[in-house]
Amino acid sequence: MSVFTMVTEAELSRWLEDYAIGSLVALKGIAAGIENTNYFVTTTRGRFVLTLFEKLTEAELPFYLNLMAHLAKHGIPCPAPIASKSDALLSRLNGKPATLVSCLPGATVLAPAAQHCAVIGSVLADMHLAGRTYEGRLENPRGRAWWHETAPKVTPFLSPALQALLDSELAYQASLDTAGLPRGPIHADLFRDNALWDSEGAPAAPRLGGVIDFYFAGIDCWLFDVAVTVNDWCVHADGEIVAARAEALLGAYAGRRAFSAAERQAWPAMMRAAALRFWLSRLHDFYLPRPGELTHAHDPEHFRRVLECRRRACIALG
Repeated sequence: MSVFTMVTEAELSRWLEDYAIGSLVALKGIAAGIENTNYFVTTTRGRFVLTLFEKLTEAELPFYLNLMAHLAKHGIPCPAPIASKSDALLSRLNGKPATLVSCLPGATVLAPAAQHCAVIGSVLADMHLAGRTYEGRLENPRGRAWWHETAPKVTPFLSPALQALLDSELAYQASLDTAGLPRGPIHADLFRDNALWDSEGAPAAPRLGGVIDFYFAGIDCWLFDVAVTVNDWCVHADGEIVAARAEALLGAYAGRRAFSAAERQAWPAMMRAAALRFWLSRLHDFYLPRPGELTHAHDPEHFRRVLECRRRACIALG
């Protein structure tokens, strides 16, 4: 969620003529994330988020937009795409595919308590269950194929020790068979900064305003989605698991959807896979950045530490 493509108020006002959401009041760039251009858009009828897609194509985007619409229809607190007067969820603005979605209330909580993690675990399970009836098909764009495509691009920047770590983990993951694990649409990026919390909620009962940024979603093992989430919400700065948070998240998830025996067996490997995915993507974004305004790349060292911790030990699935 960065600003790579500039949009002026005049340009947006013309574009908004195809929407029945009132006239433009304010436009503000969102300076977080690294994939798409995002703006807060305030009109005379409400507040929205405008996204211009820098990598995703018109052919890929219906999967994401229709998934959000499907989940919102099933009661999941997530952005709902806004249709134009011609009933389209996607159009072009300044040469890029663009969409408007509802703006959810709340703010991120970067130091979550166990109670926050329990809410996230429940909502994640609900998303997975709601996604069972979604008919869109798009394999996880940052799955195994992407790992093996990306690794050679970042290897020249790594020390021999880090090259060995990367090669070892890729070989380990390639040896695993996950075909029997329950699958469906996954968020694939449910980090703390992709959840919004109502500031008026009591600390002991935090209220979730919603889950945002579904543009890494795809079809994959639900367990991988759980691992991605635990690896962000439930870790110390050194990468080690915060047991109370992890137990709260996993327990709440299992209260909605019980883990299978195959998932319990695959859990340690899936935690490693989730750490590998984000170590690789952060290496790529750090060493091979794209030009853009208001952008920043995350430190890849954090997920290197997470991966090494998971290779040593893993909390039980419960």
